[in-house]
Amino acid sequence: MKLSISTFLYFNYPLAEAIRRIGELGYDGVEIWGGRPHAYCDDVDRKEAGNIRRLAEKAGTEISAFIPAQFRYPTCLCSGDPRIRRSSVDYLKRSILCATWFGCHKVSICPGHTLFGQGNDVGMKALVESCRELLDFAGQHQVSLLMEPAHPLETDLIVTVDDGIRFIANYGLKGLGIALDTGHCFINKEPLADCVASLRSVPFHIHIDDNSGQWDDHKIPGEGEICFEPFLEALKRVGYEGFLTAELGWGYTGDPDGAAYKCKQACDSLMQRINR
Repeated sequence: MKLSISTFLYFNYPLAEAIRRIGELGYDGVEIWGGRPHAYCDDVDRKEAGNIRRLAEKAGTEISAFIPAQFRYPTCLCSGDPRIRRSSVDYLKRSILCATWFGCHKVSICPGHTLFGQGNDVGMKALVESCRELLDFAGQHQVSLLMEPAHPLETDLIVTVDDGIRFIANYGLKGLGIALDTGHCFINKEPLADCVASLRSVPFHIHIDDNSGQWDDHKIPGEGEICFEPFLEALKRVGYEGFLTAELGWGYTGDPDGAAYKCKQACDSLMQRINR
């Protein structure tokens, strides 16, 4: 397993500076946050993305994934309003294309939340239609699309990892994978090791962060209450060789270098313990 970190932590820094600093801290990879001021799809052109790609290579960091800005705002793939759904799908298509300019072929998407009175059936139908269109587009550009289950404050359609796996199977969404966020699972009371076992049937990617089980704080591992060893041991058993991407929250953006350093120390320590 390799260690990556989301550039969101460096919200107050230009993307190039964020990647340079992450490389200096010894991370294997960097996950590009597709929001402003980093890599919002409408702000980036192919030349600029190519420059960032070369910078990452020079820093010795692989671009592990691309996550468009989408939780809560500005998209909703399950919207019952055709205009909002159309705009959301088109935005994510542009984001998928943007990811390829960075040399990245892994993009995560979010299910969205229905509105009061909309109904689960209407929301699910809209989400399925959105995902089918996005999967077709992503396939044309050799991009793996990953659905990220969340928690009840962020979605009422795909809350748990099992929800995501059933969604893929029930609607025949071949090629769609899962982005597992440890913090989301902990809020949902999902046993992390069991989640790993259930993911064997689909492609998957990992976001690692901690919390107390009450709120999605996106803390450094070890600063909350998650016990990560059984989870990492389960990943090791299934032969996971991808990235663990640390996804830290707003509270760390005032001192991103300190947080990124501490996070790497914590994750390296966890990996050393399971590899003894």
